[in-house]
Amino acid sequence: MHLRNLEEKDAPFMLEWMHDDSVVEHLNHKFATKTLDDCLEFINTSISEKNIHLAIASDADEYMGTVSLRNINNDNSEFAITVRQSAMGKGYAWFGMKGILKKAFEELNLNSVYWCVSLANDRAIRFYKKHGFKEILDVPLEFQEKYDKRNDLIWFSTLKGDDIEIKQTIAGCRTIRIKTIPTVNSGELSFFESNNDIPFDIKRVYYITKVSEGVRRGFHAHKNLKQLLFCPYGRIQLTLESEYGREEVELSDPSVGIIIEKCTWREMVWLQKDSVLCVAASDYYDSNDYIRDYDEFRNYVSKEK
Repeated sequence: MHLRNLEEKDAPFMLEWMHDDSVVEHLNHKFATKTLDDCLEFINTSISEKNIHLAIASDADEYMGTVSLRNINNDNSEFAITVRQSAMGKGYAWFGMKGILKKAFEELNLNSVYWCVSLANDRAIRFYKKHGFKEILDVPLEFQEKYDKRNDLIWFSTLKGDDIEIKQTIAGCRTIRIKTIPTVNSGELSFFESNNDIPFDIKRVYYITKVSEGVRRGFHAHKNLKQLLFCPYGRIQLTLESEYGREEVELSDPSVGIIIEKCTWREMVWLQKDSVLCVAASDYYDSNDYIRDYDEFRNYVSKEK
């Protein structure tokens, strides 16, 4: 798979999905009247200052869909994507979305990307929620007016710095998306609740601040304590080791957390000065729950198996 500029050879495949009811049923635009000439005109004007439309292509360079950034300004852009019926369920949509968001944040240096979906489009809504994208509750009027203030739409957004691709487990520890409500151009509010969002009562919260870049901390495990670790600011590399192996993960997205429920050795490296590590814990401080010697940890884990 790869992204490339749209080419005239793509026009017949574009027209295919435009006339496919299973693809366009819930889209805002009416495509049934489109012709091959319309597709060619769109292709020839696909790159401009305000709009970028790219082809999602197979390894054989066959057009599979179009992914777009529309209404680009200095701060944000609207996202859109459509793939052919034959491309659905094969990873083309996710590949195209990751690619265009990378362009938005890394090349165009935008701060946010937003889009909307018809409430009747269950397939698209499942796709976006499956990948952890956040619903906008306070939709700017300027966005609503583009869609005649329709009340049958669900709006999503993602911000620069969001980690859109996370592993489900790290060394046996579960990765979670912390519930987050974005407001376009005004940041995000994230929250979690005992037993609803994390699998334990919270009895203690602590955070580590004012750490210089390159400093290493941690070097311990807990026998019984359960924890949620997340980084609300900066970049921290977390190394976890348990009976399931040893893995590393970078914490940099405030809406991503790691839940540790079993005895797990942890080490942290501050990749950015003044990064913040926050921890929600299932119990009060107990020095007897700590294992601070690595060999002792290995022996403890081997006996627990």
